[in-house]
Amino acid sequence: MLTALRLATAAIVAFTGAAPADPVREQQQWVLDALNVERAWTVTKGRGVTVAVVDSAVDATVKELRGRVSAGPDMTTGAVRREVRPGAHGTAMAALIAGSGADDGLVGVAPDARILSLPMAIAEEPVFSVPSEEQEDGPVTESPLARALRYATDHGAQVVSMSIGSYGPLRAEREAVSYALSKGVVLVAAAGNDGQTTYAKEKGTSYWSFPAGYPGVIGVAATDRQGRRAPFSSDNLSVLVSAPGVRVPVVKRGSGHELSEGTSSAAALVAGVAALVKSRYPGMAPEQVARALVASTRGRPASGYDDRIGFGVVDAAAALDAAGRFTGIKRSVESSIDHFGQGKNSPLPTRPGSDPLRLVLYGGGVLVALVTFCGAIIVLNQRKE
Repeated sequence: MLTALRLATAAIVAFTGAAPADPVREQQQWVLDALNVERAWTVTKGRGVTVAVVDSAVDATVKELRGRVSAGPDMTTGAVRREVRPGAHGTAMAALIAGSGADDGLVGVAPDARILSLPMAIAEEPVFSVPSEEQEDGPVTESPLARALRYATDHGAQVVSMSIGSYGPLRAEREAVSYALSKGVVLVAAAGNDGQTTYAKEKGTSYWSFPAGYPGVIGVAATDRQGRRAPFSSDNLSVLVSAPGVRVPVVKRGSGHELSEGTSSAAALVAGVAALVKSRYPGMAPEQVARALVASTRGRPASGYDDRIGFGVVDAAAALDAAGRFTGIKRSVESSIDHFGQGKNSPLPTRPGSDPLRLVLYGGGVLVALVTFCGAIIVLNQRKE
């Protein structure tokens, strides 16, 4: 059985050569523009929201994350709390979500949000395996991801970002996903980087990656600067929306910046947008957050949806607007329901049978008609005589 998770990007790719002359804020401007983040910041920057990053451990000493990271125990064993060495991948994803931009550093989509780091051992290249019927029907064995989802839910996270993946669904993880969703936690995951594998080329679709493939999880594909699907991005029906995932500036462990490539970055960016929505509308259910993201995308496919970029590229400002409309609709429905229990009482029902007043009027009318008819007959008879 597959027990290890892989990074949903092959690696944090640092493009070699001379360091870019432009500051990182200028390098990342196209990403902020693609997601329409700066207009969203006029409404909220994510204050009050905690985003759990299920990944390698986050380096809380980098300037963009200093004082904003809480660390959970190692999710790999679940037995004892032990010191976990910060990882490059988890640090990069956390800063994309909630980087503060301190000292002209990288700014995240939700710069006022906080990070809950839930570290686990991640394998770069897991062995492919599908659960057998015995494993699915037998006792539930807890996995690191299932443990992390429950921990995040029970420790105040409103959003969980998962730039990780494995090739087999697990019952424990499905149950943990359901638990988190039932508690109002928004779950976001990378769709995977299998778009150019032999399987994808032969079948015309990528093999599903989990947790993106679990129902209720927002699966995210990667797009380039022009909003086109990145060739490496997995294409299957787990893809709900997309976001930038090509040459995206990220924070390096320790200090500095580099460029990343993969659906990992795309998922982290969308998790940041979800944090903005939850900050503005804390009580919004996960399915409503997903609906707001879907209803407000840019670059929507001609057919409305495809399995390459989903419903299109996420637009943070438009998602907030859509969420506001949905909550407005909800309030109007609630007020209509509430109205049925208030106001004037309905009139008492009328007694069964004929209305007495109408009977009197009807009877009087008949009597007058008879008198008139009889009088007419008497007049006619007198004329004949």
